[in-house]
This record gives sequence, structure tokens and C-alpha cells, in this order.
Amino acid sequence: MDEQDKGHETDRGVSPSVWRYAMARRAHVVIDAAAYFGVIREAMDEARQRIFMIGWDFDSRILLSSGRRWWQGGRKARFPARLGSFIVWLVRTQPGLEIRLLKWNFSLVKSLFRGTMVFDLIRWAARKRIHFKFDGAHPIGCSHHQKIVVIDDVFAACGGIDMTSDRWDTPDHRPGDPRRRKPSGWLYGPWHDVTMVMEGDVAKALGQLGRERWKVAGGQDIVPCAPQDFSPWPGSLRAEFHDVEIGIARTRAHYGACSQVAEIEALFVEQIRRARRFVYAETQYFASRAVAEAIAERLLEEDPPEFLIINPLTANGWLEQVAMDTARVELVQTLRNADRLGRFHIFHPVASDGTPIYVHAKLMIVDDEILRVGSANMNNRSMGLDSECDVFIDAARPANGHVVPAIRALRLRLLAEHCGEEEAVIAAALDRHGRMAEMIETLVPAGKHLERLPLKHLSDAERALGESALLDPERPGEMFEPIERRGLFRRKGQLMRLHLQERLRRSIKG
Repeated sequence: MDEQDKGHETDRGVSPSVWRYAMARRAHVVIDAAAYFGVIREAMDEARQRIFMIGWDFDSRILLSSGRRWWQGGRKARFPARLGSFIVWLVRTQPGLEIRLLKWNFSLVKSLFRGTMVFDLIRWAARKRIHFKFDGAHPIGCSHHQKIVVIDDVFAACGGIDMTSDRWDTPDHRPGDPRRRKPSGWLYGPWHDVTMVMEGDVAKALGQLGRERWKVAGGQDIVPCAPQDFSPWPGSLRAEFHDVEIGIARTRAHYGACSQVAEIEALFVEQIRRARRFVYAETQYFASRAVAEAIAERLLEEDPPEFLIINPLTANGWLEQVAMDTARVELVQTLRNADRLGRFHIFHPVASDGTPIYVHAKLMIVDDEILRVGSANMNNRSMGLDSECDVFIDAARPANGHVVPAIRALRLRLLAEHCGEEEAVIAAALDRHGRMAEMIETLVPAGKHLERLPLKHLSDAERALGESALLDPERPGEMFEPIERRGLFRRKGQLMRLHLQERLRRSIKG
């Protein structure tokens, strides 16, 4: 057992799928990056001791809300909008504050082609209280995928939003929004994302996770922040949750002295098995064998829960489309073969002009009793390769008996955003129809809306690639194993049996 796991067995509760539980005085789910960039900027401005940012990517060229541009006056009185300059401004104006940034090392290559970001790295390196490290402490083919910010060990954020380009958007997801602009000046499409911000002991736990990861990445020991009464929680942010117990789950590949951690995979299976009425999920990918196996088991029950998955129309990037979209087709077709009662549904959101809205969120709500937000997608990489961190609120925990109304309100808010309707309209429609998919299909699209995900036809080569999970293995060693030992359907479970039935059906049809 490595240092990061020592001493926490008593915090695990009843489930080995949880690293630890910790209390939060306040917690809130921030929807879309326009709001998040504003929240995190306010919190950073109130930091007293340390800002610790851990991410898959950072882009110092992005603009924060309401800051001044380089040609505007008021340098002493008003913060700069540009992230790279804002970080320098913080250490200039707040004596004693240190800032640490930990970023996946592969994105170092991206940084070299980001123009002024190279100059930001030089400016940061020249200041003793700014520390920047690239994290390469993982096996070949794995990535550092967590998106965490910890401030003073009092305030923390954990979710799917990276502080990088092509992320900013509002819940309106307006077509052609001129504010949705890359640092190069080019516009990008609508983007949906979520993260959770928290205050209290849970921030201490996430701070410890960050300090340990910094050391694994080759850094020196970092001491915890001194206890303080002051909280950098933004004054403008009204929390949805108060005095709740939050669980933390991780994924980490075996590397050196670090053991394999697959808490996130186990937690997905555990929470899907707990569902009685429904599972609502937003995920960038749907390509996980373990998740699909758990869903298949439920669909074969006499009265299964409803599964509603919000996915992007296609993955972002050619390689991701080859790896993830092909696997998604295979899994969805197989699950539909098991779905005798019509309880499994997968939709994608579109803007008012029909432009697909890209879903980058990683969120799951079960029966309005479990709320889960993090960095992990429903794909194999997030189960065993990439470093991930999810946080969740479970109404079954002793402190959380009061959370169900707030979780339900959040689900209504998300459905309202995707369907382009008021929350009251969504609530009334759900009361009439009972199930989410039926409610969605009764709405008349007049702007933003959800459409059923169309499945592309796969060639034999694409189908073989998807089934092999060659580009999306579950564990590092599988990348070097023979194809017959890995893949989406390699184990003798319900998913394998359903897949064989589907193949037989296709062969007879063909």
C-alpha cells in the first residue's frame, strides 16, 4: 500500500469503491464553463495561502470574466482577464500566496505551439511563488486526466472542466456566439460541461490527493496549508448543498510504487446496481465494458430502471471517433438487444439551429439519491488507465438525508437546459409521463432540444476495431496483449451472451 492510501481504511465506509468520505459545509454544481471560470476566478482572488491547480490541460491565453485587457488602464486596481497574467497578478498583489500548477506532460507539446503561452511559462518560472510541473508519472498510453483546484485547503473544485481553450460557454449554447472564441480568433461550437465546488474538510482531502500526486510527478514534499477560518467561497455563489458528506473515488494505473486503483469502475457498477427508478448520465463517451455489463444485467430484470444517457453526436477528434464511436455503436446495439421494455435511451443535444452541442460533462444521478460529478467518462480508459477523480453525494450516508430535493432540482435544471424549456415545464411533464425519455419525446422542439442518437453503420474493420478495444483498453498491460484476451466482449457475462445473440441475429439477417 502506498503513502496516499495509508491511514484511510476507516474513511472508506462500507464500500471498497470509495477512497474516503469527508464533510463539506457547502457544495454546488456549476454548469458550463462561463459560470465556472467566474466562480474560480473569484475564489482565486480571495486565496490567502495556496492555489493548487491540477489538470489535463491549462491554456494561459484564455480570458476570465470581467477582467481588463492588456491595452486597458487600472493595472493596480483591476485584475487582468488573461489567465497567464492573472496568475502573475495574484502573487504580485497577495504577499505569501503560492500557486502550483500540475499538468499532463503530453500537453507540453501543445504549449510549444500556443504562441504567448511559452512566454507565460517563462514569466511563471521567474517567480519563486509560482511552481509549474508536467506530470509524466504514468505508463505509456495513459494520461493525467483529473481536473481539480484546491485553494487554502478550504475550497475545492472537482469535475470535468479544464481551464483551457474551447471550453467557455453558457447554458444558452447560442449558435455562432462570438464570445465562444479560440485564442487564435476562430469560433468553436457549443460546449456543455459541469464541475462541483466544495468547502470544508473535503477540500483538505483533495489537497492531500494533489500533494501526493505532485510528489509522484517528481516534486518535493508540500506541507498542508495552515488551518484558517476564512473561506474563499465566492460571495455571489449560493450553494445547493449544506453540511453534506462527500465521497471521493479515484482511478490510477499501476506505475512504479503506485498501485493500481479502480475505485471509479467499482463505484459505477455499485451505483448502477442500486438504481430502482432511473439512472441519468451525461458523459463524453459511452464505451466502457464494465458500465455496459452492469446496465445489461439491469435491463434483463423483470422491471428494470430507466437509463437516460446524454452523449455528444460524435467524439471530438478523428482518433477519438475511431476509438470511442465505434465501441459505442457495438455497446448500444447489444444493450438494445436486451432492452425488452424500452428502458435504455441515449440522446444527444442540439442548439436552436441544429448544431450539435458537444457534451464534455461527466455526471450521473441515480434516483435523485446519488449525485456524482468528476473527470471520469464512461469509457475503459477512465476505469483503469488515466488518473481520474470523482466526487459524489449519496443520500444513504448518515449526514445526507436532506439532499434529495436539491439533487432532483439539479436534474430538472439539466433537462431544462438540454430541452430548451423552463424547469417548471420539465417538472410538470415528468409528473405526467413518469419517465424522462417519454417526457422528452412529447416536447415540441422550438429551440435547443434532445434528439435520439443515430448509430452509424460500421464496416467489418470498424466493428472489429470497436470490439477489440485496441485504442481504449481497461488496464495498461492490455495494450500489449493478444486481441483475443481483451476487448468489449471478452468475459463470460450478460454482455457477452447478448453480443453473441446480436451477432447471430445479424448473420441470419445478412
